[in-house]
Amino acid sequence: MVPFRQFLLKIHSRCNLACDYCYVYESVDQSWRDRPRTMAPGAVRRAAALIAEHARDHALGEVHVVLHGGEPLLVGAPRLDAVLRELAGALAGVAELRLNLQTNGLRLAEDPALLPVLARHGVRIGVSLDGTPATHDRHRRRPSGRGSHADVARALRLLEGPHRDLYAGVLCTIDLDADPVETYEALLEFSPPRLDLLLPHATWQSPPPGLSDRTTVPRTAPGAYPAEPVPYARWLCAVFDRWYDAPTRETGIRLFEEILVLLLGGTARSEAVGLTPVDLVVVETDGTIEQADSLKVTYPGAPSTGLDVYRHTFADAARHEAFRARQRGREGLGPVCTACPRSAVCGGGLYAHRYDPSAVPTPFAAPSVYCPDLAVLVDHIAARLSRDVTALGSATQPVPR
Repeated sequence: MVPFRQFLLKIHSRCNLACDYCYVYESVDQSWRDRPRTMAPGAVRRAAALIAEHARDHALGEVHVVLHGGEPLLVGAPRLDAVLRELAGALAGVAELRLNLQTNGLRLAEDPALLPVLARHGVRIGVSLDGTPATHDRHRRRPSGRGSHADVARALRLLEGPHRDLYAGVLCTIDLDADPVETYEALLEFSPPRLDLLLPHATWQSPPPGLSDRTTVPRTAPGAYPAEPVPYARWLCAVFDRWYDAPTRETGIRLFEEILVLLLGGTARSEAVGLTPVDLVVVETDGTIEQADSLKVTYPGAPSTGLDVYRHTFADAARHEAFRARQRGREGLGPVCTACPRSAVCGGGLYAHRYDPSAVPTPFAAPSVYCPDLAVLVDHIAARLSRDVTALGSATQPVPR
């Protein structure tokens, strides 16, 4: 049994944005409609106690708790403080508590009481931003239709300046209609410590934007250069080259760093690539224990386990077949992926992106719907790395006498 080390708590189930690509509100799973808006104090208390119990039972030195939503900051400063105090109290003397929060940033700019609470508890803050004002506002709008970029920029200026120690980074969902380098440089304007570039959540049943005809699942591993269009790979390769060739390190980009580490024989810490067993579990506002939110794009009820914090423990969840299926490494991949030399690096792609109802033996045995793009991206990064390692080796050879 692989213990959980990351616990994602949905402390608020609603949002103050209406993003057109949202995997919570715009996907086939609409379970959010039946859940309470906020996580009740009793559910918080029980979840915190179970996290401490799990850490104690598995002698974990540290655990990571991510506050999520919806938009988690809609709970307001007093309730946020109460949640954080509950977690800190439960983990005191048990394990080091690493706190993170993912937000759209709007409430940070609107409510001055929030940042002092987050600072007091040492919560690291990630903010969603999709590049230039035009690109961001094309997708991340308020329910009224008004764009949100200007308000998010105000929040990021607070993190960039007086609260730099809380600034975890920026999360950006890829938009093929946006210039990749322009997008990257627009994100750099806010001096993020790290960037996450996310492929839009999609499946073989519901292909990603720009690839509406990608519905035929590969039956063999891609060749050196897949013949079909790979716009997401081209987009990411353009950003990689701009980032990699910069004379100084401007920021970290998680996807690229993880692929580089894997190519060098290391271990990834992200479920997007690599074969490291998944160690993240979700607690919804009603106390139900679920799998990752990305599964909401596959079919209704996909993240569900039938477990909750009132009647079960995280040990029960870790033994659940749904989690064990995502912890089998290479053995959990389908035949196309196991035959592919890149599988140790791409890991078959994100689990949700593999969903194909016709796949056997399970609907997640297909390669990622981004398989051709991942193949090109991995090959591109490998080629750049190989050239540099070769050049470095040549430069350090002793001079013949």
